[in-house]
Amino acid sequence: MATHNIPQLETRRLILRGPEPEDYPNFKATFASYRSRFMGGPLSPYESWMLYAAEIGHWNIRGYGMWMIHDKATDETYGMAGGWMPAGWPEREIAWIIWPEMAGHGYALEATHAARTYFYTQLGWDGAVSYLDPKNLDSIRLAERLGADKDKSAASVDGNDVVYRHPSAAQLANSQINDGIEMEISHYADPMFKPKGYALD
Repeated sequence: MATHNIPQLETRRLILRGPEPEDYPNFKATFASYRSRFMGGPLSPYESWMLYAAEIGHWNIRGYGMWMIHDKATDETYGMAGGWMPAGWPEREIAWIIWPEMAGHGYALEATHAARTYFYTQLGWDGAVSYLDPKNLDSIRLAERLGADKDKSAASVDGNDVVYRHPSAAQLANSQINDGIEMEISHYADPMFKPKGYALD
């Protein structure tokens, strides 16, 4: 599956499309930064390049992967969100990363919600997990806002992560969780909305 064949998703504020070569500089900068400490970083330029190539290749191997998050109006990239299951992963994962300067605007919530909806409705997934560093409080908060619960019985990737299990499609349908996500996204999409406090994603 070439990158131009990766399905494109659209939300209130965002376009999710396959990663392209021109998106790499932001990816490289983020994985060279302190923000990547919860995802195996900071990485060298070579390591970042290999990981980015894996992001693209994952689509060809699995038929799903991580989308690049773009602003619908400006086309600026904000991060990545989607599915991830490299060799050795116990289960399919829903994952995300937001560029450091773009955190706190609800982009991760909006993009990840769209990605999960696609996997459930178009690919027939019956659920998924997120493997998180227990010190990564921002991602844990986001997983909880998405309705995921800590699953102590789930298999870990390497013994150093915590596993958050996402609600199934049936559990999300017509639920307060889904309604709450949609409401929060609508607040962030409102130009008059000025969130206060600690950035959540």
